[in-house]
Amino acid sequence: MNISKKLLTILKSDLVLIIAATLALLSMLFVAPSINYINYIDFRVLSLLFCLMAVVAGFNKTGVFLHLSRKLLNQVSHLRALAFVLFLLCFFSSMWITNDVALITFVPFTLMLLGLTGQTSSMIYIIVMETIAANLGSMLTPVGNPQNLYLYSYYNISFGEFIITVLPFTVISLLVLGLSVLAIKKEPLSFELPATDDLSSQSRGIAIYTFLFVVCIMSVLHFIDYPVALVIVLLCNCAYDRKVLRKVDYGLLLTFVCFFLFIGNLGSLEVIKNFISTILIGRELIVSTLLSQVISNVPAAVLLSTFTSDYKSLLIGTNLGGLGTLIASLASLISFKFYCKTQNAQPIKYLITFTGINFLFLILLLSVTLIL
Repeated sequence: MNISKKLLTILKSDLVLIIAATLALLSMLFVAPSINYINYIDFRVLSLLFCLMAVVAGFNKTGVFLHLSRKLLNQVSHLRALAFVLFLLCFFSSMWITNDVALITFVPFTLMLLGLTGQTSSMIYIIVMETIAANLGSMLTPVGNPQNLYLYSYYNISFGEFIITVLPFTVISLLVLGLSVLAIKKEPLSFELPATDDLSSQSRGIAIYTFLFVVCIMSVLHFIDYPVALVIVLLCNCAYDRKVLRKVDYGLLLTFVCFFLFIGNLGSLEVIKNFISTILIGRELIVSTLLSQVISNVPAAVLLSTFTSDYKSLLIGTNLGGLGTLIASLASLISFKFYCKTQNAQPIKYLITFTGINFLFLILLLSVTLIL
């Protein structure tokens, strides 16, 4: 009974999962369920996603991310400097702890800081830019976001080639983010951050999760088989703090399973396969970018990957496609939800600002693809 209630709660709170589950069920009307379904599922991707989410949840629980950010923020004296540090925190941390976790960690912290300093008039702009920073910074590494991990594994891309493909866009994104700070005034700040627990009390946890993170990276780079990494992460978490496993986003894992089933069934239908191939081939970049605006970049990557070998265009398209609409990257919804819970929130103004700035970034970065 408890399991069914939890499943119902996940379904109610996750629109993309509902869509994925519906598509999977509909596809079963055309391709009858069979033992072949098991071949549709990429267990390596699911295992690595689970391991990374569990490890990052453990790090979050130790408070190490917030402790380090507080150390940095103690050095700032005006609003522009504060915003710049926050943008950089989201940009660089998302490369390793994913864009979702970066925003879950730093957006509430930002809301608290702006409340303490009385700088709520800049709140929407700063939160929107943090979201863009997390979505763009995460594109640099295979572990930065789910679609990167999926494409990296599906196409068996080498780590070096992956970095070379996305590095120019990451560098340009960082430069534009730096310029975007100029829109914020140098207003003086005066605030006192709440005290944090001494990290020495968390030294054992930090050591354990550092070890597990290294295991995950070694598995991503194919030095450790993913079943071995999965067992190590499970055993260590169960032995040290099994409650961390509750923080894993099982809804995202289930969403991937549903999309694997849907796409596997699509690939079995010759008519559908030929139609998508006709539209996609030679237009991977623009199709993946546009499709991301409607169904978000993770399912777009999973869907289109089975119809093309041009992984570079798909990698760039789904990463840049995370800009634009609010649902283009599911991580963007996290920031929006946090902002809507603040006092005197203005959701419509947020959506207008978010959409306008995101499409400016998207147009700029897509223009870069014509040069490179």
